[in-house]
Amino acid sequence: MKNSKTRIVEWISYFFILLFCYAAISKILDFEKFREQISASPLLNGFSQFLPYTIIIAEFLIAGLLCYRKTRTIGLIGSFILMLIFTGYIALLLSTSKNLPCSCGGILEKMSWNQHLYFNVGCVVLTIIALGLDLKYSRPAD
Repeated sequence: MKNSKTRIVEWISYFFILLFCYAAISKILDFEKFREQISASPLLNGFSQFLPYTIIIAEFLIAGLLCYRKTRTIGLIGSFILMLIFTGYIALLLSTSKNLPCSCGGILEKMSWNQHLYFNVGCVVLTIIALGLDLKYSRPAD
């Protein structure tokens, strides 16, 4: 039983490694567009000088933490926080603004804002599941 639970944590971690690396690489490949989209956001335009770099670094850092068993819990916590921030941002935009460009990059930017919100909520739920299983089953027995 413990092995299947730790496998779930590993698969969720792999999903987030792929998601964050894909998103970060997409942003790097079209960095000027990414920076312009952040500047166009009424909530983020004051942070447009450093936020694009911060987001990309955070995505790669969290993906790296998820790669190793010893740092996976920290990576899952980082995934939870980052996805919670992204989800809150999208929810706030949906309630205050319309037709803003998505700065996510790649195929994620093809989603509508509502689809993106549902996707992000699903990702938050996945991180909660993975964190719960990780804390319960991935620790050495005392």
